[in-house]
Amino acid sequence: MDAKLTLKLDSEVIKKAKAYAEDRGESLSRMVESYFLGLTQDDEKVEPRGGVAELAGLLGGTEIADQDEKEAYAEYLTKKYS
Repeated sequence: MDAKLTLKLDSEVIKKAKAYAEDRGESLSRMVESYFLGLTQDDEKVEPRGGVAELAGLLGGTEIADQDEKEAYAEYLTKKYS
């Protein structure tokens, strides 16, 4: 079941993200959904789709293995975007 989510982002980021999604023939909503799905999978390996798969390739398969690093990064993002 789909539900609506409202995000508050910089207008330039939204503009670029919409153009990126449109260039790939994918909706921005589906790209965000795919990204969140990948973030929230615990043990199950989920392959990213569409534009998210292209972006994931930029990381070269690098994963943050240490829980402390994950928490530090989450704290950094919270401070950066709040």
